[in-house]
Amino acid sequence: MEKLTFYALSAPEKLDRIGAYLSERLIRDVSRHRYGYVCIAMEALDQLLMACHCQSINLFVESFLKMVAKLLESEKPNLQILGTNSFVKFANIEEDTPSYHRSYDFFVSRFSEMCHSSHDDLDIRTKIRMSGIKGLQGVVRKTVNDELQANIWDPQHMDKIVPSLLFNLQHVEESESRSPSPLQATEKEKESPTELAERCLRELLGRAAYGNIKNAIKPVLIHLDNHSLWEPKIFATCCFRIIMYSIQPQHSHLVIQQLLGHLDANSKSAATVRAGIVEVLSEAAVIAASGSVGPTVLEVFNTLLRQLRLSIDYALTGSYDCGAGVSTKIIKEHEERMFQEAVIKTIGSFASTLPTYQQSEVMVFIMNKVPLPSTQQSIEAGKAGENRNRLTQIMLLKSLLQVSVGFQCSNMLTALPSVFLDRLLSAALMEDAEIRLFVLEILISFIDRHGNRQKFSTISTISDISVLKLKVDKCSRQDTVFMKKHGQQLYRHIYLICKEESNVQAHYEALYSMLMLISIELANEEVMVDLIRLVLAVQEIAQINEDSLTAYNRCALFALGAAYLNLISQLTTVPTFCQHIHEVIQMRQKEAPYLLPEDVFVERPRLSKSLDRLGPEVFFWQSKISEVLGGSGYNSDRLSTPYVPQLTDEDRLSKRKSIGETISLQVEVESRNSPEREQRAPAEEITYETLKKAIVDSVAVEEQERERRRQVVEKFQKAPFEEIAAHCGARATLLQSKLNQIFEITIRPPPSPSGTITAAYGQPQNHSIPVYEMKFPDLCVY
Repeated sequence: MEKLTFYALSAPEKLDRIGAYLSERLIRDVSRHRYGYVCIAMEALDQLLMACHCQSINLFVESFLKMVAKLLESEKPNLQILGTNSFVKFANIEEDTPSYHRSYDFFVSRFSEMCHSSHDDLDIRTKIRMSGIKGLQGVVRKTVNDELQANIWDPQHMDKIVPSLLFNLQHVEESESRSPSPLQATEKEKESPTELAERCLRELLGRAAYGNIKNAIKPVLIHLDNHSLWEPKIFATCCFRIIMYSIQPQHSHLVIQQLLGHLDANSKSAATVRAGIVEVLSEAAVIAASGSVGPTVLEVFNTLLRQLRLSIDYALTGSYDCGAGVSTKIIKEHEERMFQEAVIKTIGSFASTLPTYQQSEVMVFIMNKVPLPSTQQSIEAGKAGENRNRLTQIMLLKSLLQVSVGFQCSNMLTALPSVFLDRLLSAALMEDAEIRLFVLEILISFIDRHGNRQKFSTISTISDISVLKLKVDKCSRQDTVFMKKHGQQLYRHIYLICKEESNVQAHYEALYSMLMLISIELANEEVMVDLIRLVLAVQEIAQINEDSLTAYNRCALFALGAAYLNLISQLTTVPTFCQHIHEVIQMRQKEAPYLLPEDVFVERPRLSKSLDRLGPEVFFWQSKISEVLGGSGYNSDRLSTPYVPQLTDEDRLSKRKSIGETISLQVEVESRNSPEREQRAPAEEITYETLKKAIVDSVAVEEQERERRRQVVEKFQKAPFEEIAAHCGARATLLQSKLNQIFEITIRPPPSPSGTITAAYGQPQNHSIPVYEMKFPDLCVY
């Protein structure tokens, strides 16, 4: 061997003849079953190959690959393993010169076939499979970075390599917990085909460029489909963990796009299959983090929401065709519900990877998909349409809640744009109690930026607020602007939700949390005053009971007000305010415990039917609160004014309100002489005739305005300049005279020491005395 190696190194041009001779001898020995000579020939070839790294090695390699192919074609496992080991040694050699005519198609096919070996002997089967995996690894190493070689990323090769590796990965026990990142394995584990296949798959995917990801991922999806591996989802999740951790991070969104496309392609498959794909999507999104969505952010969420809508249709119609025809597959509602929950979870996973501004866009996008009974969006009629709309509303609001839970933003103005907030609050006025609860939970998740939500999960009258360990920051300027812009809108919806008969304990707990979180997160002095007025107005709802609420609803509102005022009095740290609240709570504990949360918000509420005969000592009085807080610097005038919601045409969303009632709800002006009661002005009666007359009159007014504009244009086009100038001068004089009249009416001179005179109709009128002529007492002059 030493002489042969020296001869080959001395005369490299002879390598091709040496290789041809050895190849001829090996082929003859294989056919004559002289396996000892075969081993000697392969050993000689290996040593020559390792020693002779020169430009003429290309001619020698052709003979070498021909001999390896001959060994792989043999039925003897030992010869197959021998040929594979020689090929692996060759694959680790870095060649200086490219080869334009070399083909590895046979080796890909043969190694893939060895990976699927079904030999009767377990040890031999394991060795053959491991040899096949090593061979594929060698082919990948030899060809993946050489553009002049056969393209290993072509579908014809990937469709053989990837399934072969996955087939060996499948045999890992499903109960075994696998690490998502490659770890140092023991020597025993290295002998396992599963571990070897995983390392080979990681190496293959790690070398994949941008344009090759699709060809590498498609065989994975087909393999999982063909072997029904989506339903247990354990193996599918394991595969995509390996994929997501192995590929380059900037290519992560391509894998997500492939999965989304596969989900669309399987939109009529069984719910368990679709749920498996969605679960894998969720796992992949978490691993990929910010790179999971890619440039088409809204397209990802649009696909998931479309699948959600299709699932609702499947569950309602019982058919994958969404028609009246009989489906060949039986659709199970509970499986569709599991799929819907998986989609909602996945939407949350994707949203958590996005920056804040994109999360805000996604929430607006989802909210625009919610069907609301407004003029901009049509609602399906009929019983089936109502069910579909309700389920769609609930599922989309669940998705929105999932997104909002992970949403953190210091600026509420950017977090809740007007378009989004208007639509969200519109859903709060709907009759369905579940939808109202979702809206409240979404609002709470936005407002709670310091994790105080859980501290208000139960309603109670705590004597010492310090036990809650609240995280309180000073209200920022952006929060103040937000409350000035949207505060009245929030108060109004809280007030209207309190009047709903279908409210249960969860609604009151959410209302309590929302009131407290606004007080902690967004409240300045003005907001605090408004919230106290709002809670006192809610107490009045239960006290007057114009909406015929049940005893539970009334007691719950009384208890809600007591719990809120108890905590807010401790936050304001005004002793007289705390004393008044504490006195009323003590009085309720003695005479009316059913007005406190400890008796109402329990499994078996203790209620009373004599709520109309309660004494004044168990109520919180607005006059008393305004008096004690006014003495501490709060706006007593605003505090003494009862809260009245500004009701708008948005209330048409509530099905219990008629059109006439909706339009007639106007801003009500209350009398300050009786702050404990609201005086309601009679509303104008709206009939069909008045509406028709208004429409006709508006058309006539538009015609007159159009004619007047035409005449003005014609006049300025045809009239002489002197006439136009005179007309404009007259208009200017008229305007100046009108302004003078307005100034005389609105601008009042300062009070004069000389007193007043009485004008017409007995109205007092001030003298118009210049300031420099006024007489001031000596003590007022500095």
